[in-house]
Amino acid sequence: MLNGLNHLTLAVSDLFRSVNFYQITLGMRLHARWDSGAYLSTGGLWLCLSLDPNRTNAPGADYTHYAFTAEASSFADFVSTMRAAGVDEWKDNRSEGASFYFLDPDGHKLEAHVGDLASRLSACRDQPYAGMQFFD
Repeated sequence: MLNGLNHLTLAVSDLFRSVNFYQITLGMRLHARWDSGAYLSTGGLWLCLSLDPNRTNAPGADYTHYAFTAEASSFADFVSTMRAAGVDEWKDNRSEGASFYFLDPDGHKLEAHVGDLASRLSACRDQPYAGMQFFD
């Protein structure tokens, strides 16, 4: 039986650049690095960066993305820091809770989000998506 997300592995084209982005720009903790990868963490998330010479930095055309929890009290500062670092934004926020959608150096779609599943469901109960059903 599954009981949670274990880790994320992201294919990267330039390991040094990606480690710097996740460690320095996003503030994740670097635990290990080797010739073709690195392990970092933030909160309870274990992130693996894996060097892949076939990876391009073009973002995918679909909505697949990885969202990190952001603290409401420091969200505006986070967004300012990301914009000052020159990260590319890929979407404007149109849903419940403050969100900042940005790309990593390899075009992975990322999000910093203030809120959780409970706050999202509460907002959806007030304004449900088309065809939305709730299962309590």
